[in-house]
Amino acid sequence: MDGQLIAFIGVAAGMVAMPGADFTVVVRSALASRRAGVACAVGVAGGLLVHTALAVAGLAAVLIAVPVLYRALQIAGGAYVLYLGVQALRGALRAAASSSGPEVDTAGERAVGRAFRQGFLTNVLNPKAPVLFLSLLPQFVPAGAAVLPRTLLLASIVVLLALLWFPLVALGVDRLGHRLRRPRTARTVQGVTGGMLAALGVTLLVSPGQ
Repeated sequence: MDGQLIAFIGVAAGMVAMPGADFTVVVRSALASRRAGVACAVGVAGGLLVHTALAVAGLAAVLIAVPVLYRALQIAGGAYVLYLGVQALRGALRAAASSSGPEVDTAGERAVGRAFRQGFLTNVLNPKAPVLFLSLLPQFVPAGAAVLPRTLLLASIVVLLALLWFPLVALGVDRLGHRLRRPRTARTVQGVTGGMLAALGVTLLVSPGQ
């Protein structure tokens, strides 16, 4: 068995499962509905697919080498995550003022499509991802091995892990939905996730470039 491959799977699993903006936005979407949560999870995996494709193609190196491009992505990502956080906080505050649960968009396909876009954009606009992939993947390419096939394999593993983990998170939140969707609990969860997203967005905006 390939020891390096096993080690990579462990590292990649920890990286994917680490709480962050992706996790938070999936939880927030899953509170709306199971379909929205799973759609958001698939969107996150789609964003990872973009990052891994860029790393395989070597384009991530260009982003890292040009500070202006990196900073532009950082600002765009921070602004978007901050926007999601503010929207969640506003929803929680409005719900508290009316003593009801948070506002939920139940408009079927529209809500699912929006959740997918939120998951995709939250991940694809994360400026740390290309840096992480470009620095991580080469470490698990054995000396003398064909670089492209090996890198494609490693990238596929990351995307597969995301496709397993984030839908599980969404389904777990939905399974607890009868408790989490109680008005008071739902307001609290939405407020906490909104605060986390807002804090992550501000961190990206004020963090210096490379």
